[in-house]
Amino acid sequence: MSVLIFIEHSEGLIKKSAHEVLTYGAKLAAQLGTTAEGLVLGTVSENLTTLGKYGVTKINQINNESLNTIDSKLYAATIAEAVTLTGASVIIFSHTPTGKSIAARVSAKLKAGLVSGAAALPDTSNGFIVRKSVFSSKAFANISINTDIKVISVNPNSISAVIGNGEATLNQLTINVGSPSIKIIAVNKITGEIPLTEADIVVSGGRGLKGPENWGVLLDLAKALGAATACSRPVGDAHWRPHHEHVGQTGVQVAPNLYIALGISGAIQHLAGVNRSKIMVVINKDPEAPFFKSADYGIVGDLFEIVPQMTAEIKRIKGIA
Repeated sequence: MSVLIFIEHSEGLIKKSAHEVLTYGAKLAAQLGTTAEGLVLGTVSENLTTLGKYGVTKINQINNESLNTIDSKLYAATIAEAVTLTGASVIIFSHTPTGKSIAARVSAKLKAGLVSGAAALPDTSNGFIVRKSVFSSKAFANISINTDIKVISVNPNSISAVIGNGEATLNQLTINVGSPSIKIIAVNKITGEIPLTEADIVVSGGRGLKGPENWGVLLDLAKALGAATACSRPVGDAHWRPHHEHVGQTGVQVAPNLYIALGISGAIQHLAGVNRSKIMVVINKDPEAPFFKSADYGIVGDLFEIVPQMTAEIKRIKGIA
């Protein structure tokens, strides 16, 4: 009874979050004394056998162009059948928008217990207990799964991808795939930017920047760091920045290794979308800003004086002209 890991891809390329869940699945398989296998739906341009370096022994692929359109109903039905064919007992997803939309459907189809947003590897010493964050990551819950088949979605950035030297075998699965019920009419793609959900570093700005004309100080820092840019909801609502940059409870939820907040007070709704960041740095002239209570590092001062100095020092260290 193997561990089966769903591998997300976009435009033929494997996503960073998929590398993390491959590592998670391989470590879980080692705990259970079984093997870890990947599952790819649709066509990709990468050599899938190289994914063995993340600890999986086999990559199962259903190479059907109908699966290049993400349709949660179609994906769930296809994955459920793949689980039957592979004999998997644990199915792993990344807790991304795609993973969220599919995992629950797969759970229902297989009558399998589900834990969404897992924060650590399960404790298998006495049963099968999964830890997840609750109450907007203010606490943790330990949930026991007792069903024969188990489904887990893993929070991005909760485990680091580990690269080894392995190589996986590629197995083409034959499954009768239906037609997607979703038709893509147009794709409006944002180019030239680091996707927020994939970024290791995010630099975010709030009303403390005083207006869109001052955003250059943030963009310069982000460029020096190779970071994605984001904003608080009031900034997005005021149209200072595009809506897709809004992070928080009602916007994009991120979990980078480093989150830098410039001029953001840190309302609870904002924190709910960023508090899974590994390190949070806050720069604000208000020493009573709520964000300082959650931050790992804080600087009280004028961001228009501090940030240019930070940018200059980062450029000096990196040797950037």
